[in-house]
Amino acid sequence: MIKEDLENRNLPNFFKFNNNELVKNEKDWENRKSEIKQILCNEEYGYFPENHVPITTKLLNEDIHYCGGNATLKKLLLTMHLKQGTFSFPINIAIPKNIVPCPAFLYISFYREFPNKYLPVEEICDKNFAVISFCYEDVSSDNDDFSNGLSYFFNIDNNNRNFGKILIWSWAAMHIMDYIQTLPEVNKDNIAIVGHSRLGKTALLTGAFDTRFKFTISNDSGQSGASISRDKIGERVKDICDRFPFWFCNNYSKYSNNETSLPFDQHYLLSLIAPRYLYISSASDDSWADWKSEFLCGLATNPIYDLYNKKGLIYNKNSYPNPQEKFHNGYIGYHLRHGWHYLSRYDWNLFIEYINSKM
Repeated sequence: MIKEDLENRNLPNFFKFNNNELVKNEKDWENRKSEIKQILCNEEYGYFPENHVPITTKLLNEDIHYCGGNATLKKLLLTMHLKQGTFSFPINIAIPKNIVPCPAFLYISFYREFPNKYLPVEEICDKNFAVISFCYEDVSSDNDDFSNGLSYFFNIDNNNRNFGKILIWSWAAMHIMDYIQTLPEVNKDNIAIVGHSRLGKTALLTGAFDTRFKFTISNDSGQSGASISRDKIGERVKDICDRFPFWFCNNYSKYSNNETSLPFDQHYLLSLIAPRYLYISSASDDSWADWKSEFLCGLATNPIYDLYNKKGLIYNKNSYPNPQEKFHNGYIGYHLRHGWHYLSRYDWNLFIEYINSKM
C-alpha cells in the first residue's frame, strides 16, 4: 500500500539530469546535485550569496553555574562583516561540563527566551548535548518587510527580490555554524541543525546546503519542507504563497494550484542531505502539515542512500506508522507523535536517542 501510494504521487526523478540522462554513480550524483540546487534556488527558495562573510563575537553575559553548575551559559552578539556594512544578532549557548567535546544542537528558535516552551535546555544539557540557539526574527522579521535586519543587506544590490526569508534565516544559521567550528568544547563531527514548522523548513534548507551538519532534523515542517507537495492534504502551495509569499522567491507562487508542474518536489531538497543523517518527525493530528506526505517524502529519498550503499528509511512495509512509533535504524530517522503542531520534550528525547545511536 505504501509503495503504491508513493508511486501514485508521480514524483519527478531526482536521478534524471536536465538533459534526461540518468545518474549512474556517485560522481554523476555530484554533478546532478548542482542542477538540483539550481532548481530549488530558482524555483522555490532563492539564491544564497556566493560566499560566507567574516564574523566576530562579543560576550554579553556568562553564567558558569547554569543548570546547577552542570553547564555554562553564554549570551553572545554575533556580527557579520558584509561588504555593505555590519549586521549583529544575539545567540545563546549552553554547554555541559561533563563531556568534552560534546555533540551539539543548533536550534532555530521562534523565541528569544532561552529556554522556552519548545526548547528544554536543561534536559538536553543533562544528556550531554550542547545547545546553540538564535531567534529567527532577530535576523529578519517574519513578514514582507525586506528593509530590516539581514534582509536589508541582501536587498541592496537587487530590487527584484530573488530570495525569501527562509533563505535569509538559513544563511544566518550557516554563519553560526562558522562560529561553532571554533569551539573546542563542541564535537565538530556530531552537530545537528533543528527547526520546527517554518523553521523546520529552514533547518532542511540549511542542512541541504551546509554539509558540516551531520544531522538535519525537521519537526512538523509540512508544505515546502519535508512534505511531498503533489496530492498533499492540508496546506498546499497556494495556501502558503497566499499567506507567506515572502518566505520564498517570486517564482514559487506560479505553482499555486499547479503542483504537478513543479520541476521538483521536496524529496529533491532531502536528497541533498545524503549521505548524511536526516530525521523527520511528525504529529498525528497535524493535518495541515500532513504527516503521511512527510513520511512518504522520506521514503522517496531512499534511492539516493541506496546509491551510497546505505539504508535510508527502514520501516514497516505493511502499514503506515502508528502514533508513538519510531524508525531509527537507517540514515533517515522518523517518528510519529500523538497530538498537534508542536515541538515537545518527547520529540527532543527521540532526537537525542537517534543521534546517540549514530555517533
